[in-house]
Amino acid sequence: MQKLDPKIDGATVDIVGRNIERLKDLFPDVFTEGKIDFDALQETLGDYIDDRHERYSFTWNGKSRARRIAQTPSTGTLLPCPKESVNWNTTKNLFVEGDNLEVLKLLQKSYHKRVKMICIDPPYNTGGEFIYPDKYKDNLDTYLRYSAQVDGEGFKLSSNTETSGRYHTNWLNMMYPRLKLARNLLSDKGVIFITIDDNEAANLRRMCDEIFGEENFVATIAWKHTQQSKNDELYFSRHYNQIVVYRKSECLPEFRFPRTEEDNKNYSNPDNDRKGDWRSGDFRSPHLRKTLCFPIKTPSGKEIPPPENGWRWSEEEVLKKIASGEIVFNDDETRITRKIYLCNQKGRTPENVWVGDRFGSSRQANAEIKSLFGGKAVFDTPKPTALVKAMCQLFHEEKEYVVLDFFSGSCTTAHAILDLNREDKGNRRFVMVQLPEPCTEKSEAYKAGYKTIAEVGKERIRRSIKSIEGESSGDFGFKVFKLDASNIKPWDPDFDNLEDSLFNAVENIKPDRSEADVLYELLLKYGLDLAVPIEEKKLHGKTIYIIGAGALIVCLAKQISLEVVEDIAALKDELKPEVMRVVFKDSGFKDDVVKTNAVQILHQAGIDDVKSL
Repeated sequence: MQKLDPKIDGATVDIVGRNIERLKDLFPDVFTEGKIDFDALQETLGDYIDDRHERYSFTWNGKSRARRIAQTPSTGTLLPCPKESVNWNTTKNLFVEGDNLEVLKLLQKSYHKRVKMICIDPPYNTGGEFIYPDKYKDNLDTYLRYSAQVDGEGFKLSSNTETSGRYHTNWLNMMYPRLKLARNLLSDKGVIFITIDDNEAANLRRMCDEIFGEENFVATIAWKHTQQSKNDELYFSRHYNQIVVYRKSECLPEFRFPRTEEDNKNYSNPDNDRKGDWRSGDFRSPHLRKTLCFPIKTPSGKEIPPPENGWRWSEEEVLKKIASGEIVFNDDETRITRKIYLCNQKGRTPENVWVGDRFGSSRQANAEIKSLFGGKAVFDTPKPTALVKAMCQLFHEEKEYVVLDFFSGSCTTAHAILDLNREDKGNRRFVMVQLPEPCTEKSEAYKAGYKTIAEVGKERIRRSIKSIEGESSGDFGFKVFKLDASNIKPWDPDFDNLEDSLFNAVENIKPDRSEADVLYELLLKYGLDLAVPIEEKKLHGKTIYIIGAGALIVCLAKQISLEVVEDIAALKDELKPEVMRVVFKDSGFKDDVVKTNAVQILHQAGIDDVKSL
């Protein structure tokens, strides 16, 4: 029976290896004995190689290391926390407490190309925020020390002050690997919204141009977040933040807001047109098209010369639209207009300036927090739920997709998704990720009993659910997970006491970990959704976990007999999954004979992927 290899199966997806395999598919002739022949690659790429010493580029101290960090697998896992969750058994929403760099690595298999929308509000690098930890060779080790899961060193994060010699560099090194990993999770029709202010807006644009591609820049939205003038500013009171928008690919559908009564007020039907309400529109071409520069004859025979840029349609199409009544003339036939029908409008094209109640403000955001927490401002810089709702509504009629926020803070995004689903009966899912950043002792959050920002976020989701649950049907819950080291003990023998090391290696699951802990680590390893249905079943007194309607069967029991194995094999015919994989605990069989025969029994049933851990 093949064992799960901690070096392979215990880590996240090998991003470098995956890219090498793609390169092999495209250019198999540039590989020699498994290695890339760069001379051959250059010859293959021809004129696309830029070998100039001076070229346009965006770089900084540490960029190469930041790129390597994004490609380094994580050996961590996510531990389930049902007691901190709401509706654990039914919900598909997630909250993950941990360093978002490690969490993004762990989600690479399970959520690859599955996220429709990412919206993040990262640190603006104004000098007062910390930069996420990255001081150890293994970033997971950094996080465990920081969160006091390893030792009592009091490992702390410091602010990235302007006196730092690497002020912008530190911020870029923090953001770059996280955005690289986040891009992998976006679907081809996906989009990312990043809220930022002037401090790092220029650097963010250049970094995103590299990660997402210049051609995938969508817009920079100016969001007016405050009405209040700030007298302490030297030159301008800053009322706008920027929202930088990039798509994953050209497959992103067009953005349209749902139409409102205000949007439709200029439509009417004075001539009882059979197509319904309409308004007048310009018939001239916005760009010069010589082939569309032709005169038009009016119903009375007058000839109207073409405008400077020509018309919008060909002469044949224009004649059809005149005949159908879509193109109309005024009474003296001196002016031509076209009818823009309300029935043809799929929505309203959004502007890139967001002002007003539809998009919320900082004042509204603070009021929302206070209303949930008994008048206490437990978070300093929340975003309004209206802002996130507006982002979601750009997808117009689409209401079922995954939204990721890996700088989730007070969890405005989760609150907005829950509330919007209630309003329009949608099925959007959220995945929140937040570092357990300590609340300062002078903060309202700390005084209210919340030691970390992650605790504030979880509590906000709970209170949001309580405030809206029962008003409509839907998914009003969330699963909590916490980042930690793998459940599987690494092989680290003590050569001075090898006998004890060998004995301890027989049971290679850490003693303080539960079956549920191991189960969810297996979901990550196999790339299954953390919200996939899990059914427990008893077979001859042993607990069997049936995951994803039989896609994965897990038995972590002890003293497994052949009768248990035979019943597992029978599940293949009963459940009829396309592929069934089975995992046992390596020390779980009665003896080696049962272990050997188990593989043969399962193979005979058509189950070839059988592993132990």
